[in-house]
Amino acid sequence: MSLIPKKGTVYVVDDDEAVRDSLQWLLEGKDFRVRCFESAEAFLSRYDAREVACLIADIRMGGMSGMELQEKLMERQSPLPIVFITGHGDVPMAVESMKKGALDFIQKPFKEDQLVALVERMLDTAKDAFATHQEAASRDALLSKLTGRETQVLERIVAGRLNKQIADDLGISIKTVEAHRANIMEKLGANTVADLLKIALGQSTAKA
Repeated sequence: MSLIPKKGTVYVVDDDEAVRDSLQWLLEGKDFRVRCFESAEAFLSRYDAREVACLIADIRMGGMSGMELQEKLMERQSPLPIVFITGHGDVPMAVESMKKGALDFIQKPFKEDQLVALVERMLDTAKDAFATHQEAASRDALLSKLTGRETQVLERIVAGRLNKQIADDLGISIKTVEAHRANIMEKLGANTVADLLKIALGQSTAKA
């Protein structure tokens, strides 16, 4: 049997040591890699956004709450799927967290099979979300190579404007438009206009 867990990483953030230990024991027994943190602050200082993972967090904690942690991750545009652990009185907060993008919430005491099934679903979601996130990051990195003028030209190419129309729009010569166009193609690694449109429109879709 491989010593490397096959199913992905589960972050657990809870200020209750007993809960952390229980979740770690349960999930490691199901072949997940588990990383526990006693606070949201500790988690944020160690979180690696390049890792395909999911997050189980208590909604009420000393220091930063689970919902505040969710806000911080949203600010970072993190694709990390989140499920909250809640007490009975926290359900309204949990519902609010789902409106902001949390995948689900589970109430204490939770059923083991319910939790494992939820983690499986979160990691499936994570794989898709992280792939999309990485593609968007790659596109953004490519597009950041363009100058302001090249970006203006690209926007008009995407809008279906011809070189002469772009030249009129920007008050430049057709030869200058052609030069910008060649630079854009080279910087984005595009061989055809179709390639160019895929990169540009893909980035727009990711931001939408």
